[in-house]
Amino acid sequence: MLLTITASANEALPDATDLGHLLHKHPGRAQSFGVASGTAHVVYPEAVAARCTAALVLEVDPVALVRGRPGSGRRRSAPGGDGTLAQYVNDRPYAAGSLLAVALGQVFRTALAGRCDLRPDAAASPLALEITVPVVPCRGGADLAERLFGPLGWTVEARPLPLDEEFPEWGDSRYVTLRLTGNVRLAEALNHLYVLLPVLDDAKHYWIAADEVDKLVRAGAGWLATHPERGLVTRRYLRRRHAFVRTALQQLAIERLAEADDTDVDDLDNAVPVEEVAPADEVPEAEPAAPPLAKQRIAAVVDALRTAGATSVLDLGCGEGALLAALLAERSFTRVVGADVSFRALQVAARRLRLDRMPERTRDRLELVQTALTYRDARLAGFDAAVLMEVVEHVDPPRLPALEAAVFGAARPRTVVVTTPNVEWNVRYGLEPGHLRHRDHRFEWTRAQFREWADGVAQRHGYAVTVAGVGQDDEELGRPTQLGVFAR
Repeated sequence: MLLTITASANEALPDATDLGHLLHKHPGRAQSFGVASGTAHVVYPEAVAARCTAALVLEVDPVALVRGRPGSGRRRSAPGGDGTLAQYVNDRPYAAGSLLAVALGQVFRTALAGRCDLRPDAAASPLALEITVPVVPCRGGADLAERLFGPLGWTVEARPLPLDEEFPEWGDSRYVTLRLTGNVRLAEALNHLYVLLPVLDDAKHYWIAADEVDKLVRAGAGWLATHPERGLVTRRYLRRRHAFVRTALQQLAIERLAEADDTDVDDLDNAVPVEEVAPADEVPEAEPAAPPLAKQRIAAVVDALRTAGATSVLDLGCGEGALLAALLAERSFTRVVGADVSFRALQVAARRLRLDRMPERTRDRLELVQTALTYRDARLAGFDAAVLMEVVEHVDPPRLPALEAAVFGAARPRTVVVTTPNVEWNVRYGLEPGHLRHRDHRFEWTRAQFREWADGVAQRHGYAVTVAGVGQDDEELGRPTQLGVFAR
């Protein structure tokens, strides 16, 4: 299995042998690396100032791939499935696909990230590149390669390989020789290959888990969100695992929206809760011993869950994990799941909860799940209680019925606890009428509006609801946070 990367000298790379610096592999020697599928070798067939070629050669050990693999002795009858014989007689050692992509990701990890301290200008500039892969499975015909690589600035030559050169009447095989030329940053070129080689093959030779979504979004940063074939790329890369595909497409939609609005993704993907934004000198003095509103809110939610007798709890829209920490501190909650659509929020939660250093007993009680709360997800069913703490106001009003159907209709826990800002209290934060507490809030309800929504949800789904408040009480304005406890 072979892939070559050729750089020709240009203004950004006057000496083409500096490709070795960018790849962090010296042109003067051959190097070998152990990878999951076998051994990867990096050599330079040519290295002169005008033109330099790096070759990645992957020697696959097909026996090692299935040795000790769960289910390796069972026959799979599905078309294209890995039957016992197919595990040993296949094209994996010869045709570029996911195995080569994994090797590329391991061997050229630093180059994929675009880092090169010795040649930072060259790493950040388009280079005159030519990439050749002699044998690539291309399920969908040679024109699929053009549809995938063409929009990324490549000139694409995909030449079909005959099924048998001695019998041309048999026609073409599903393999092509792929040649890409273009002026592209090296990191972008490697990320294009990392994502699209498995997409061309429409196969992955390893287990697809939730972290594959993160890998796809990370490798596709800056190009996949606007790619005309992003749907096909996402489905094939994630092996049509519908929950993962949906999650990835939602994240890509956030990136497209950010680009269209000329806004940083962080300003849109901001599910991590932010405290009220009023300057301290504009907020009325609180009681000396009064804890911050955020802590009062968490305490009120935990108390409501305790009162309901819940042992398994969903924190929907868990953000940075503040409520998760409080739930884990209560031993009566034996199963705690934090769910959020934002990858960044889940990563922050994992760090803040010190997931990697958490005691095993505590870790066994916790699970973090990436999912959209406006879609039904079977993983969220069967819990005693669910919490939407400062979440509903981040949902566009037309999407509220979808959230309602997913939480109260499909997941249907015995108890649902909802908190949301009381917009009437905003004058106490020095906010002008019409101004919301956070830039990502789609709306904020008055007490009457929240009561109307809560009563409607309860009536439609067979719940009884109790409405209260959290925080400093005001005769005229009520409390800053509204609290609804729904009991089925």
